[in-house]
Amino acid sequence: MLRSMFSGVSGLRSHQTMVDNIGNNIANVNTFGFKSSTVVFQDLLSQVLQGAGMPTGTAGGTNPAQIGLGVKVAGITTSFTQGAAQSTGRATDLSIQGDGFFMVAGSSGEQLFTRAGALSFDALGRLVTASGDIVQGWTATADGVVNTNAGVGSIVMPLGQQIRPVATTGISLGGNLDADAADGTEVTTTITVYDDAGSPYDVRLTFTRSGASWDITADVTDAAGNVTNPAVGPSLTFTDGALTSANPTLTIGATTITLDGAGLVQFAGPSGAAALSQNGAALGTLQSFTIAGDGTINGVFSNGRTRPLGQIALANFTNPAGLEKAGDSTYRATVNSGNPAIGAPGTGGRGAILSSTLEMSNVDLAAEFTNLIIAQRGYQANSRVITSSDELLQELVNLKR
Repeated sequence: MLRSMFSGVSGLRSHQTMVDNIGNNIANVNTFGFKSSTVVFQDLLSQVLQGAGMPTGTAGGTNPAQIGLGVKVAGITTSFTQGAAQSTGRATDLSIQGDGFFMVAGSSGEQLFTRAGALSFDALGRLVTASGDIVQGWTATADGVVNTNAGVGSIVMPLGQQIRPVATTGISLGGNLDADAADGTEVTTTITVYDDAGSPYDVRLTFTRSGASWDITADVTDAAGNVTNPAVGPSLTFTDGALTSANPTLTIGATTITLDGAGLVQFAGPSGAAALSQNGAALGTLQSFTIAGDGTINGVFSNGRTRPLGQIALANFTNPAGLEKAGDSTYRATVNSGNPAIGAPGTGGRGAILSSTLEMSNVDLAAEFTNLIIAQRGYQANSRVITSSDELLQELVNLKR
């Protein structure tokens, strides 16, 4: 009778743990990146009342007679199934589509891991989680190169970051030059170019019909309003409407600029030749950024240029269920999780990053409420075992009366 009572007590304790776990799952139904867990039960040692008997020539074998001593919690396993992605519209809100964890440095410097991607930049330009842990990754060089083979560190976006100017070395031309134009016909177009220091120059190109070709002249005006007329050549010649002459060039200061005429044609019709684009840029200041699926943070600068500023690292584990929950939606590695396999998103089995979204909790409320009923009934049944054992003991006591 005492065995049944203590078995009932163990059942109460175990089912209480199950209810506690279900309560935690339900409490975190709206926690971004939360992963639900399940309680696993295991029976305790059994008391052997009679051992197994060996069969003989005259008698058959007998099975052992055992009485169990109750139940215990064998473990609590975490399910790392994918949660749904919720759109937020914030560029620093990130979700991982697939396996992997964001790497963060806790306030004590401890390396932690999380699926909660509600990130932001702090006053020092560091990418941090909602609890202040610093996201880890790789910072790009001044030329925008990210070395993912190097060690990871804190991702920092310096305030007021600038990108150096780029001198113009090419201008792309396009459009039509009228094949029936009379000698002396002029077509003009204007474009702004830059020197090595990022100083702007307004270049006005004039195409003048001269016999079977088109001569080009240039008026270059600097920021102070000074005008120069650098030589431009050779002249443009066409065969069957296609450019056959070499690309002309002009020189501004120490910079030689090539006029790429691949887009020019010569057919009968209105002239519309124009300078379409140039490859230089002034000094640029960081204005905004985007985060790509591979974790690359691309800065968008005031001069229209983009450049990688860094890349977010992801870590994967051989056994994610072996991670230990460390609070604040973070995990720490354990001896049974394996060492973190660190790399760029989308490589080595790691998932891709989806910007402007957050991963919802993977808690299934229908399943949790069903399990809650099961746990309640299990608790109730074990309490009945204790009540029945108590009644049997009472009957035994009553024998003395």
